[in-house]
Amino acid sequence: MTPQPKAARRSQTSRQAILNAALDLVGEVGYARLSIEGIAARAGAGKQTIYRWWPSKGAVLFDALMMLTEGQDEEAAELPDTGDLEADLKTVLRATVDELNEPRYSEPMRALAVEILVDPVLAADFTERVDQPMKELKLRRLRKAQEAKQLAPEIDLDVAVELIWGPLRSRWLHREGPLTHEYADTIVETVLTGLRG
Repeated sequence: MTPQPKAARRSQTSRQAILNAALDLVGEVGYARLSIEGIAARAGAGKQTIYRWWPSKGAVLFDALMMLTEGQDEEAAELPDTGDLEADLKTVLRATVDELNEPRYSEPMRALAVEILVDPVLAADFTERVDQPMKELKLRRLRKAQEAKQLAPEIDLDVAVELIWGPLRSRWLHREGPLTHEYADTIVETVLTGLRG
């Protein structure tokens, strides 16, 4: 294997330090008080270095969150398919609950969700890199269930995705109540009652 040039290694080390600094700081001071200056100081990097790689603090935070999930689920190219749709959806939603209850993920993710509402460039990047690929996975799993006659043939699968994942996202984002496995199970059971026809 060809060794990386020193400049490339330094750039990678600096990038890693910036992303880690963004995650640490947003947990300590919150997103509103997070700044490029603060990230640069914590990472031991120059502000211009950050601006050369990212257009905003939201973009830095997004890449930091993407870094946390890199390589975690190399085999998760599809949602679970054991033949039991209800059990599979409960598994997925329970895992989502666990992730959203993890402070290192949840506070930066909540901040990012709010920033996406006001930053169209960040919103487009999030849609392309996360939202759309995840929606395709969900649609593929529901399409298989529909083909196996586990869901009514006439249902709109795009709407079904919203019905299954929307309540969890809403409760988490608006802090409307505790996120629990029991709540996730109730969503699945309630929604599938309607979708099975």
